[in-house]
Amino acid sequence: MNTEIIMAKSSKRYRTLLDKQPKQPVSLADAVKKLGDFNNTKFDQTVEIAIRLGIDPKQADQIVRGSVVLPNGIGRTQRVVVFAKGDMAKAAEEAGADEVGQEDLAKKIKDGWTDFDACIAAPDMMGLVGPLGKVLGPRGLMPSPRAGTVTPDVAKVVGEYKAGKVEFRNDNAGIVHAVVGKLSFEPTKLQENVESFMKFIESLKPQTCKGVYVQSVALSATMSPSVMVAA
Repeated sequence: MNTEIIMAKSSKRYRTLLDKQPKQPVSLADAVKKLGDFNNTKFDQTVEIAIRLGIDPKQADQIVRGSVVLPNGIGRTQRVVVFAKGDMAKAAEEAGADEVGQEDLAKKIKDGWTDFDACIAAPDMMGLVGPLGKVLGPRGLMPSPRAGTVTPDVAKVVGEYKAGKVEFRNDNAGIVHAVVGKLSFEPTKLQENVESFMKFIESLKPQTCKGVYVQSVALSATMSPSVMVAA
């Protein structure tokens, strides 16, 4: 089957789903159910949440970023690399890190390798990691204390990412995006993940943010339309 035919079929499928898309925000339970109704592909689609916040992204004190471990994971094993040496490096390896290194790992990344989901660094490694910001920063992979990825307890953080920890940061439009699971999840488990993420976002409301903080919430899957969730 050629590419044009595949694209045509995909477009037809998507247009059909758009006709079933709720026109108004629905409850979280109904949004999860609707996404399940959209699931007519042969692969397990990733579910993502998008939360529009009433912040000014240009103000440094209104940046919303962080990381959180979702109660039911995200449905896949994350690839984690760690900058550490000595006992910390050994602990990271034992915790399941996919790659642990120092200068060798830095050179590999500097040369363009970014085939991983999270990068963790021991504090004494930041002199080595800092220059990698041009490669890691644009991909959201740069370790930072605020995100919990610069830490003396690298083993603990490796375990958290392997268990389903997700990082997030608002974009230039004030929207936070994050993966919250897979369509194959039981609806109650997917709902628990979304509720946990939303509760955490609400706890991060900047003190200088005025007016409505959470302005809109939408759930979507890899090849499905989004569904707006009632506040």
